[in-house]
Parts: sequence; C-alpha cells; structure tokens
Amino acid sequence: MAHPSGLLAAFGQIDAATDAIQALKRNGYEGFTVFSPAPLHELEHAVDHKVSPVRMWTLIGGLTGLASAIAMTMWMSFDYPLVVGGKPIGSTIPYVVILFELMVLLGAGATVIGLIFHAWKSTKDHPAPFDGRFSDDQIGIFVPCPVERKEQVQELLSGAGASEVKFETAS
Repeated sequence: MAHPSGLLAAFGQIDAATDAIQALKRNGYEGFTVFSPAPLHELEHAVDHKVSPVRMWTLIGGLTGLASAIAMTMWMSFDYPLVVGGKPIGSTIPYVVILFELMVLLGAGATVIGLIFHAWKSTKDHPAPFDGRFSDDQIGIFVPCPVERKEQVQELLSGAGASEVKFETAS
C-alpha cells in the first residue's frame, strides 16, 4: 500500500523532536508517525501512545490455556479413575503445575500471534516513508498533510529544530 503525501522531518536532538510533537498536537495535527533508533521515554510521553491491544491476546490465551487444562485434567481423571493416596478423583491440587504450564504456553503463543497480527495490521493501515538514518542516530517524524498546508507544517517542524524537512509525495 502506498504512503500518503506529507512532510518527513529529521531531528538530531530528543528535545527538538519532543517540542515538534507537542507543537503538532497544539496545532491539531493527528496521525503523525515517529521513528527513533531506540526506545526514548521523552518521546513516549510526548506521543501518548494508546495501550497495546496485544495484552488482551495474552489474557485470552492464558484463560483459554487455564480452562483447557482444567477440562483436560478433570476429563482424564474421571475417564480413568485411579485413587492414589486416598485423594478424591477430581482433586485439582496435583494438577496445579499442569494448569500453570498450559496457561503460560497458550498465553505466550497468543502474545506472539497478537504481536505479529497487530504489527502487520499497523503497517497496512498507516504506511509512512522511512529513512535509514532513523535507525541509526536521527529521530524522524512523518506528518501526513495536503500540499496546501505544506508551508505551515514545514515552518512548524523547522521552528522546533528539525535538521532536515522534505516533502514526500504519495506513491
């Protein structure tokens, strides 16, 4: 899928990128993409990310693992009843390890599946141009905007301290 037209700005300083993000928010720009070579807490606080939906996949996977482990162990206990040490047939205490392990296994598997799904979905929904410097030492911000607002956004990004601002046309 092609990316929309907009401005791609490169920043050498974290403070300048943070100022640009805050200025974009003050002026009502939404849907911009921020690239950084490493996780930076200043950028995270400035962007205010939404809570990741992957944790719901983990919860559902863990609960599914727990429920399936309970069903599996109880079914096997009642299908082949064997009294050991005077314990009741449907006792859950001996199966705690199995319950825990299956909960962790399905929870971790669901986390990986959810991570792959949402990473794939986000690249399909919000493609943005990328410059190789953003994985080396620069911080990048892509602001989708029409050609008519190009000058205004360019002044805003340059005023915040961008080292380079270039217009990317839709491709």
